[in-house]
Amino acid sequence: MTTFAKQALAGLRVLLVLTVITGILYPAAVWAVSRVPGLHACAEAVDTTLVAVPREGDRWFAPRPSAATLPASGGSNKGERNADHDAVIAERRTEIARREGVSGDRVPPDAVTASASGLDPHISTAYAELQVPRVARENGLPEDRVRELVAGHTDGRALGFLGEPGVNVTALNRALDAAT
Repeated sequence: MTTFAKQALAGLRVLLVLTVITGILYPAAVWAVSRVPGLHACAEAVDTTLVAVPREGDRWFAPRPSAATLPASGGSNKGERNADHDAVIAERRTEIARREGVSGDRVPPDAVTASASGLDPHISTAYAELQVPRVARENGLPEDRVRELVAGHTDGRALGFLGEPGVNVTALNRALDAAT
């Protein structure tokens, strides 16, 4: 057998082994672990504030709505001129205005427009301010104390001039846990 044939056969064996390991065994193992009950039920990403962690109830600041259905991440391809999109926005605006006890024209845009991935933990300072009275009332805290917490979890503009300041809801809700 020639040297070329030996090398080609060895390369083919390596390709076959690595294909089985990385293309079949590893994905099957990850899939099997993800199906073990209790490993991820009711889990919260506790060591990070890089993802939004929505919480149930009026005691907490609400993140932006998500276009994704959990546990997946993904957006919607409906544009501003889509009737379904307009109906969803109007429904969200009505619900948030009712929850916060304000008129619909006071609801900021990021409160009704979805985060494509549903993972963005930031909301506008206007949306955070809109939620302060409800969160303070539900937690039995003075509004000034809740505003201090909001200010402490507000990130400035990137590089000092890009974008708008944003409030990290995940970090803010954790601070609210510690304050109550």
